[in-house]
Amino acid sequence: MNQQMAGLPVVVIGAGPVGLATAAHLLENGLTPLVLEAGGQVGAAVTAWGHTRVFSPWQYNIDAAARRLLEPTGWVSPRPTALPTGAELVAEYLKPLAAQLGELVHTGVKVTAVTRDGLDKTRTDGRDSTPFMVRTITADGTIEDVRARAVIDASGTWDTPNPLGAGGLPAPGEEIARAQGFITAPLPDVTGRGRASFANKHTVVVGSGHSAANTLIALGELVKDAPDTKISWIVRNASATNLYGGQDKDGLPARGMLGTRLRKLVDTGIVELHQGFTITSFTPGTHQVNVVGRTAEGETVLEADLVVPAAGFRPDLTILSEVRLDLDPAVEAPTRLGPLIDPEHHSCGTVPAHGATVLAHPEKDFYLVGMKSYGRAPTFLMATGYEQVRSIAAALAGNDEAANQVELNLPETGVCSADTDTSCDTPIMSGEKPTGEGVQAAGSSCCAAAPEPVLIGISTGLAHGRAGHEHN
Repeated sequence: MNQQMAGLPVVVIGAGPVGLATAAHLLENGLTPLVLEAGGQVGAAVTAWGHTRVFSPWQYNIDAAARRLLEPTGWVSPRPTALPTGAELVAEYLKPLAAQLGELVHTGVKVTAVTRDGLDKTRTDGRDSTPFMVRTITADGTIEDVRARAVIDASGTWDTPNPLGAGGLPAPGEEIARAQGFITAPLPDVTGRGRASFANKHTVVVGSGHSAANTLIALGELVKDAPDTKISWIVRNASATNLYGGQDKDGLPARGMLGTRLRKLVDTGIVELHQGFTITSFTPGTHQVNVVGRTAEGETVLEADLVVPAAGFRPDLTILSEVRLDLDPAVEAPTRLGPLIDPEHHSCGTVPAHGATVLAHPEKDFYLVGMKSYGRAPTFLMATGYEQVRSIAAALAGNDEAANQVELNLPETGVCSADTDTSCDTPIMSGEKPTGEGVQAAGSSCCAAAPEPVLIGISTGLAHGRAGHEHN
């Protein structure tokens, strides 16, 4: 390390599960993290869906380095097989972890730009040996530039949901409908804080991922006490083949149960399913909004009181305009990761174990991790992010052997419809132990070990309807 870099921290953007795990791994590797979180507390995005119970049990949600940091303090790990809510994830894991990290974590600090100190994107001479400069702003408007030896962006995608119109664009009238409150935030608290807004009203849910399933099931519960509640479900895909997931074949029973319960709601008529529905416009009125769509039968109009978006998310790359990125042109993930997660070829959601090498960019020592590393591709599990940052921390510390020894063991989804030219039909045998980047976890096939989103319904998601794979 040159003299300019000596003593500088590694800036971690975002204090969610993967961001805080990054800090724990950096500490174990003798590096100093500085975690910058735009929200007012750690796990701010998780708190936004805190009422939602995740379908992955605690055993998949606690990072190994974080555990090693917490256990000497007397912290007791939650029961491994229990399914926490987002609020429990924050209270029982993220807040204790942030307390141990102490002054290394700063909340209420929004990163607005990342660049090299004194060098714009066009300058090459001395670039790799020049510290990063991270520009921040606090709630009171104070702007500060922070110098760093490396930057790891774990800021997620929660704040940038996909639009509901076709072609990756908002439908005409969509932004007005959102501003007027007809389009809700993702994963609203239907049976809790938001109950009065949904009871005995007509709600249209758009999208076919786990967030859609979660919201539809919650609305189905609401019908029991508010029988005039009407539920419509819009999906762009004309086929129902993949709408219900792996059901009883899923390695995570709670995830499989989502599909089973959802199918029952549709079969009994509690949820009215509109397949092959492409939203063409929103027409807000005084008390309702018309959701206008193109279907096989022609134009269809649904009069809704509320519309719940569940069409996935996309990364906000605006803060990285001065960083030299190498992104897959389709999914906006790091180029070497993109083909491994593109749902048009890997609808089962599979990704091999991967770390620093796969996630590297032309900008030395800059990494996208966690949900943001998946770009627009759906299906992400926290355990995937934990292995990413373990490898990256080792690489930044100069431990290439540890950085390259990547492994990932995740539960099966019970679903796979990958193209015939993929390797879904060639599983690694259970006795093999793969090593190195880009290999499958031991004992898993392309269709096993699928990295689903850690919470019921949050995916990094493609734009609504792309190839019918927004369901993951």
